[in-house]
Amino acid sequence: EPPPAAAAPPTGTVTGLPVPRFVSLRSDEVNLRIGPDTRFPIEWTYQRRDMPVEIIREYNQWRRIRDIDGTEGWVHQSTLAGRRTFLVRGAERSLHRSEGEGSSVVARLMPGVVGRIRHCRAESHWCEVQIADHRGYIKRSDIWGVSPTEDVN
Repeated sequence: EPPPAAAAPPTGTVTGLPVPRFVSLRSDEVNLRIGPDTRFPIEWTYQRRDMPVEIIREYNQWRRIRDIDGTEGWVHQSTLAGRRTFLVRGAERSLHRSEGEGSSVVARLMPGVVGRIRHCRAESHWCEVQIADHRGYIKRSDIWGVSPTEDVN
């Protein structure tokens, strides 16, 4: 008898894409609403282009998102981009020349710094990233914007 098939990851009811999934804010002004329509009040306005957020639900053209602090609300899908970014979490973190603590440090990153994820192998504890002109590797556990076993190309 064949082994049971792995359960398919949950997908969005509108896009069919995985939920939850990470995306980024498209502009420096994104309104977070308490419900999925412009008639709902704005609870918060994000002012950080490229900040990573996690889509946790879909409803028509609206996406329920969660930020690094756990705040949730609804934004219009047009205010989101598929560009994969990360946010440095916790304390100052080191950006390394290659994977591994022993490699040379190319930059020190302060908490809250936002950069672009270039590549994360699902089986690796490190992600290749870029912040302005600096490229290197950072521990997956030191950033927010990628799930623990996700493969980002």
